[in-house]
Amino acid sequence: MNRFARNMLARASGGSVALSRVWPGRSDRLIIAPHDLRTADATRAAEIYAGRFVFAGKIVNCHGRSIFDLEPPSEDWEVALLGFGWLRHLRAADTALTRANARALVEDWISNPANKRRPVARRADVLARRVISLLSQAPLVLNDTDNKFYRRYLRALAREIRFLRFTMVDIPDGVPKLQVLIALCYTTLCLANQARHIRSASKKLSDELQRQILPDGGHISRNPGALIELLIDLLPLRQTFAARNIAPPPALLNAIDRMMPMLRFFRHGDGNFALFNGMSATPSDLLATLLAYDDTHGAPMANMPHTGFQRLDAGQTTLIIDTGPPPPANVSHDAHAGCLSFELSSGISRIVTNCGMPTTGRDNWRPFARGTAAHSTLTYHDTSSCQFVEMSAMKRLLHGALVVSGPVEVESYREIVQNGTLLTTSHDGYLGKFGAIHRRVLMVANDGARIDGEDTLSPPQGGRLKGGDADFALRFHLHPAVKASRLSDARGVMLVLPNRDVWTFEALDDKVELEDSVFLAGNDGPRRTAQIVIRQDARQAPSIRWSFVRSTASPAVTNARRNARREPELPL
Repeated sequence: MNRFARNMLARASGGSVALSRVWPGRSDRLIIAPHDLRTADATRAAEIYAGRFVFAGKIVNCHGRSIFDLEPPSEDWEVALLGFGWLRHLRAADTALTRANARALVEDWISNPANKRRPVARRADVLARRVISLLSQAPLVLNDTDNKFYRRYLRALAREIRFLRFTMVDIPDGVPKLQVLIALCYTTLCLANQARHIRSASKKLSDELQRQILPDGGHISRNPGALIELLIDLLPLRQTFAARNIAPPPALLNAIDRMMPMLRFFRHGDGNFALFNGMSATPSDLLATLLAYDDTHGAPMANMPHTGFQRLDAGQTTLIIDTGPPPPANVSHDAHAGCLSFELSSGISRIVTNCGMPTTGRDNWRPFARGTAAHSTLTYHDTSSCQFVEMSAMKRLLHGALVVSGPVEVESYREIVQNGTLLTTSHDGYLGKFGAIHRRVLMVANDGARIDGEDTLSPPQGGRLKGGDADFALRFHLHPAVKASRLSDARGVMLVLPNRDVWTFEALDDKVELEDSVFLAGNDGPRRTAQIVIRQDARQAPSIRWSFVRSTASPAVTNARRNARREPELPL
């Protein structure tokens, strides 16, 4: 490679950058490298050089063998390896050694045809991530290389792009489909002589964004995590259009503008996202990067009617409530049966949560995490408000366990009253099988110091409950950082937050139990926690009234006033 080409490649760093036109007239020339917004850690470059690949909580040591020949310890680990996102860590180190290591690893992948036949390698989302990684990290791999390797690299990239186009025939709907279209749009911008394809790729991406990104900015899957996954690629794509002096598609700009406010909508005071519909631990580094692009910095909106969520803010108190039906079946792979569930936080302390999903090993927890009992809402007769595909053959055919039935009519009515904000909601997820409607009323005081609620399970007017049993349970899953102890009258629970603030849960007409639960969305994996549970029979007592009240007294004073009996606390 001539000196001019080497200099241009060496300057390719940070942002969408131009690459050298080494072979004029060829269609496989790289002319630009998109910026990778994902956080890079230069210290991990040394681990990779030493043959230690740490992904998804698993460690694999090569011991001199090819990392691609070793048996992956988990599917999550293999997805991370074959997505090639780890190249950014080598680029962050920016040494001759790491550049040589990157080239050796890429060469190892290119030279073994068996790698392309691995099922995970051909998965649409993995293939899209690999194409974007090979484009964005091209300056790392191609710096100081020779013409022969340059050509092999681009031929391999061209093969990956062809495979990517073929995946459009059979691809799971939702985020994977958008990821493929984003990757294909990148290829038309980053490779030379692709001008005739830019318009077509932009049109396909625009149409899909208009379909999948709802008018209020939420994703059609109703998974808050989808916003992070998509924006981390859409923002650099917008920059890449600008770097090529091509106007970004209006649909791309509009989608980004709608999605950014949703990042604030789902955030609690501690910066973490509410746990709905497959959301795992919040990737705080990615979220901080995305929020740096948010120019509005306004207060979160209160109502997302198209995605189906409500947010109540009062003082330091925040409630985020699921008030929508399940997403369409074709994008319901991660959907949960959590209709009318809510999460509660006070300042930077989360109090009531849903169980969420772990970041790794999701298949082991999926059946439990998707059930209504894993959410802070009412469960009728140990049955979820949504039903999922159970047959293994059907799961494989449909790319996962889709929602096959669930609430159809979900109503929510919000009004400002004298003492605060009143939210009245209902869903019919139990109507067809049990003849019951779940109604939940929430009242948040103006200062946020008190939340009153009432949950009712009853037939619609003129109807009656079906079946012999009418048992139901009302659950409030607590965050692991909350220390809970049941009051001596068995009608309430004292909750001590990490900052020593005290909240009291009460249900004066019903017996309150404190039972084991699990918080799945911890940064370090699942953690043991507690849940408040009230059980009743809908034919005898169809309604349960309850409240959360913040106390101004210290825990000791509150405990003495209520003459509470402390029970053994769950280990955190």
